[in-house]
Amino acid sequence: MALFKTKTDMSVAQMQLKIPNHIAIIMDGNGRWAKRRLMPRVAGHKSAMNTVKKIATAASDLGVKVLTLYTFSTENWSRPSDEVNFLMQLPIDFFNDFVPDLIKNNIKVQVMGDIEGLPDATQISVKNAIKQTAQGTGMILNFALNYGGQIEIIEATKKLAQQVANGEILPDDIDETTFSQALQTGNLGSMAAPDLMIRTSGELRLSNFMPYQSAYSELYFTDILWPDYTAENLVEAIESFTLRDRRFGGLNDKIESEP
Repeated sequence: MALFKTKTDMSVAQMQLKIPNHIAIIMDGNGRWAKRRLMPRVAGHKSAMNTVKKIATAASDLGVKVLTLYTFSTENWSRPSDEVNFLMQLPIDFFNDFVPDLIKNNIKVQVMGDIEGLPDATQISVKNAIKQTAQGTGMILNFALNYGGQIEIIEATKKLAQQVANGEILPDDIDETTFSQALQTGNLGSMAAPDLMIRTSGELRLSNFMPYQSAYSELYFTDILWPDYTAENLVEAIESFTLRDRRFGGLNDKIESEP
């Protein structure tokens, strides 16, 4: 279901909000959501996928250009095998069900993380979704799957070191731009860094999620558990973002000049 009933509704909301180009979300609290309902943890993960569909549609309606979702971290492999197996099936079920809607809404799927480290069936489903939505020119729905931020930085460093060893670049050629391009978000160009980073469930940390890219992201934490997260909650986060003064280490002359 779309967030807005008419294009007029959407236009009014957009005029009132400063829409971030790139929103990243740490979708936390699935297990606790299930536990509170005396349900197995996997029930929370299953419900979480329905929330992904709603939030992806809402973000697209609002005009967000990139939505990155922390889906499965490299640390999540340490969870019980039954839960991990269920989590590996979720992308298959999700894409089988949701790809037609993504195509309809002109949304393009991308994935960051060690995709080759996933089970074969999960890999096939992910790669098919990327291929099927490749012609989308609207929002990029970017899944961080089998992703770890520290590993990403290490791999980018190795990549640049190899280029130096091959004589392709000099050490002095490595700057913020070249390093950013070596990261898994390099293909996003100027939109690689999230403008707004949201975490649900009340936890106040980034948990190894995009540590380099989030250096100047606006952070927004909410106690709402991810399965309960709604389009209205997303708008509330964007409203908070709209009211903030992003200076990127500099000064806002107007504010600083006031008594």
